[in-house]
Amino acid sequence: MSSNKRVHDSVDVGEDQPSLKKDKKDHSKDQQEPETNSVQDTVDPQEQANIGPIKPKRRELKFESLYLSALPSAELYEKSYMHRDVVTHLAVSNATDFIITGSCDGHIKFWKKQKLGIEFVKHFRAHLGSILDLALSADGLYLASTSSDKTIKIFDVLNFDMINLLTLSFTPTLCEWVFHGSNKPILACAEQGQGFVHFFDITGQKEVRNPLTLLAPLTVMKYSEKFDCLVTGDEKGMIDYWDLTTLKTPNYLPWKFKSDTALYDLAKSKATCTSLTFSRNSKYFACMCSDKIIRIYKFFTAQLFRKFDENISLYNELQKEERSIYKVDEIDFGRRMAVEKELKGNSTADHSINLVFDHSENFILYSTILGIKVVNIKTNRVVRLLGKSENTVRFLKIALYQGQTKGGGGVELSSTTTSSSSSTGSDPTLFCTAFKKHRFYYFTQREPEEPDTEDVHSGRDVFNEKPTKEEQTIIAQPSNKNLGKGAIIHTTFGDIHIKLFPDECPKTVENFTTHSRNGYYNGLIFHRVIKGFMIQTGDPLGDGTGGTSIWGHDFEDEFNRALRHDRPGTVSMANAGKDTNGSQFFITSVPISRLDFKHTVFARVVKGMDVVFTIEKVKTDKDDKPLQEIKIINIKIVDSI
Repeated sequence: MSSNKRVHDSVDVGEDQPSLKKDKKDHSKDQQEPETNSVQDTVDPQEQANIGPIKPKRRELKFESLYLSALPSAELYEKSYMHRDVVTHLAVSNATDFIITGSCDGHIKFWKKQKLGIEFVKHFRAHLGSILDLALSADGLYLASTSSDKTIKIFDVLNFDMINLLTLSFTPTLCEWVFHGSNKPILACAEQGQGFVHFFDITGQKEVRNPLTLLAPLTVMKYSEKFDCLVTGDEKGMIDYWDLTTLKTPNYLPWKFKSDTALYDLAKSKATCTSLTFSRNSKYFACMCSDKIIRIYKFFTAQLFRKFDENISLYNELQKEERSIYKVDEIDFGRRMAVEKELKGNSTADHSINLVFDHSENFILYSTILGIKVVNIKTNRVVRLLGKSENTVRFLKIALYQGQTKGGGGVELSSTTTSSSSSTGSDPTLFCTAFKKHRFYYFTQREPEEPDTEDVHSGRDVFNEKPTKEEQTIIAQPSNKNLGKGAIIHTTFGDIHIKLFPDECPKTVENFTTHSRNGYYNGLIFHRVIKGFMIQTGDPLGDGTGGTSIWGHDFEDEFNRALRHDRPGTVSMANAGKDTNGSQFFITSVPISRLDFKHTVFARVVKGMDVVFTIEKVKTDKDDKPLQEIKIINIKIVDSI
């Protein structure tokens, strides 16, 4: 602590965070996405005859709720699965229902979408080096992976088998499947550090045509099957269209010169495109850019349709607005900002954040500092913010599964695919990677299930990888500390029996049991009591400013996904912010999820909740201190409870 006086160890009651109760509100009607350029609002001709300023009509998307029913809506991710190393790439095929994930150690895993959730299929140790790109063909039948080991692997997706290995003289980076003039796809591959795009057949070893030559190395490359056009972006900020027959600008476009379009906008801004994606029918393409501005272009005219500012300075301003949907706890925001600074210093991080259009071409999804935004590009509003509460995960790359659909993305499409997800098997799912995480995550229209038993290892984070030999050795080492399995808190109002979680929170339980055995808590009062919330104790000074750990200094939080403030009788550490645990703890009298992952849950009441309820009903002063002294007589640690 920078100050000599310790800040109050406390539990936030909520009066200073009015926005927390509004997180589950639908913000589509009152929040507008930051915009730097947009189409003009339409004006009612009748209003032009009125005296006074003309009020623009609010843009609306007809059947918006129907389109949204085909997208994930849960605030929390439903499940996550492991790789042995950091997951960096993923690809999803709506045509074949396969999900492919890749990690930085060169490993690739195949997963199959089920009616609900996914199922593991196969694991490949594909490359000796790190994976640089993954690309699925439009029909979902072929997968290509490029690696720093100068190889390309080609996979047959339906049979989940490797069918070709290309060993190259250069390092391949970006790859993209193109179908120009052939039923079989051709793989376009960019050369690292050079402005060349090479074209390979899926079965041979040789290039099928002369390479495409650009003035600078590529940063992005995407193919439009509808227009048989390859769109590239390079390190100079140039965006180009390529006809794969002539390797020139396509002649079917309504413009001849790039100066007649908005394709120079990036270069003028001295920015580069770090991610590019097409909408389902190639009406639009969107770019995530190095200047943190998202640019959406109309493909045919190459004119800008939308620009969204995602600079961190904008979120700093929004954090100051008390009623903003983007408002989060100050400590939480500080942690997120620290991650963003680390991301900024990571050379590959910019290319890890991408954009995804939904099937209707009305919404675009992308990850931000506060979660994953779902933006209605027609009305220019944020309609959903997924994962805002997941404050320990910074989502990066995303891929959207909406199942096989018919039509061209209109209302008929949406009603066909989403009118009854249970009958059609449609299960809209958003898959995500995260910064420095060995897991990938997915959001659906279902919130994660709460564990039904006391088994804290059950939950949404699936442990599908075996521990390493080193980890097994650590697990096998016997502990020389008898932390105990439970405790009986003897108070002047009666006894409270609690079950401890030494395996999940070893340091916190060690601190609590050692203090208890040493008599540290004997005679201490419950200094803060709030009816319908919690009772707090553990401070020798009796005012919430004192107390220390058995080590003489603050110690770190120990969060566990299955240990939450989801029921009365949750015993948790009070603190003054992240990693500031001392001796104070509290017992809840109601579920209060907003404390999850802010306070370490280390025990639960198994007997004596009537004592907790009696204590919380006593009269208190304006500082929530009971007028009647309620003391801990002593705490007995037991081996069974």
